[in-house]
Amino acid sequence: MVKKQPTKKSSQPKRTPQPPPSKSSSSSPPQPPIDPQLLLHQQRILTLFSDAFNPVLSSDDFSARLQSIKQALFNRDFDAAFGAEENLQAYAARWSPTRALCYSSIFQTIAHYIDTASPSDDIDVNADSSEPRGTITTTKMLCIGGCAAEQIAFASHIHQQASSGTLSLLDAGPWASVTQLLQKHITSPPTLSKYASAAAKASNTPLLQQGRLETTFTQADVLSLESNALQEIIGTEPLTVTMLFTLNELYTNGGIGKTTQFLKLLGRVLPHESLLLVVDSPGSYSEAAVGKEKKRYPMQWLLDHTLLDPRPAAVQSRGDYEWEKLESHDSVWFRLPEGLNYPIQLENMRYQMHLYQKKRTSQSGENTVE
Repeated sequence: MVKKQPTKKSSQPKRTPQPPPSKSSSSSPPQPPIDPQLLLHQQRILTLFSDAFNPVLSSDDFSARLQSIKQALFNRDFDAAFGAEENLQAYAARWSPTRALCYSSIFQTIAHYIDTASPSDDIDVNADSSEPRGTITTTKMLCIGGCAAEQIAFASHIHQQASSGTLSLLDAGPWASVTQLLQKHITSPPTLSKYASAAAKASNTPLLQQGRLETTFTQADVLSLESNALQEIIGTEPLTVTMLFTLNELYTNGGIGKTTQFLKLLGRVLPHESLLLVVDSPGSYSEAAVGKEKKRYPMQWLLDHTLLDPRPAAVQSRGDYEWEKLESHDSVWFRLPEGLNYPIQLENMRYQMHLYQKKRTSQSGENTVE
């Protein structure tokens, strides 16, 4: 089962965040002021969440429901945590907003890689206007083990890049209704007060216009998927595959053997030039036990060992492709800027990030599935 636990809280409150560790000094320079346009965009994302989940956020049992979800996740009882629609919405309302903003910032930092792996199409940028047709990038993404935060982060990326997108969400939980709810709010203007000015009403537009983002959801255990089923979800064009706070759960709950086999299968079925983005908790929070002695290995080491193993047997088994690591960061802080508003308190978060790209080798031919 692919389930994700809530982001661990920062040890410092939102308004007095702890500086990131520095190798050269004991203190870090102050954070530069945020771009006002970016701040407005981030607030737009939070408003989308508060609009979509307003009934849950304002319900009398919201706090009690969160405690119940946290206890179920602690007990690794995923059916209890995610079996009810109200629980899914409560989870998304509480823990997805910060992650969505964080993921959106990550997507922006690697946008130049994503763009190179995305096809361009001739489409009507605005079908309701008299503007001529133009070339616009169509970004394809598959999010494994993620839904609400990934969906909004990808919509944010499409908005910021002025592109269009095709998003596939794959998770073992029943997120279809939440996905449909968020899709509706992505393409709807934010809720305004009845006292809003005429100017505010005139400028009130959705995050994305209809037709800019196509989203599909598949409920399945990714470790149990056959190659043809995974190939059907992925398609034949290069895309970006994400596992955001998911891979360590796969190693821990599904086992290192099954997870390793899945990563190898993913390598075989992915089109060349596709990207693989892995984000997870840093340090000892992302470790998995191996063997009878339960020796613990970092998730990053296991991932690199599978994808980048230089031994001849491993290279030969990969055949016509190899993985290139484009970026890697062991510990990064995402801090919420001052001035953002949300109905409940949100926390900063810390993560590790690794980006890989599938490349052809000199002996490569057509991309085939063994």
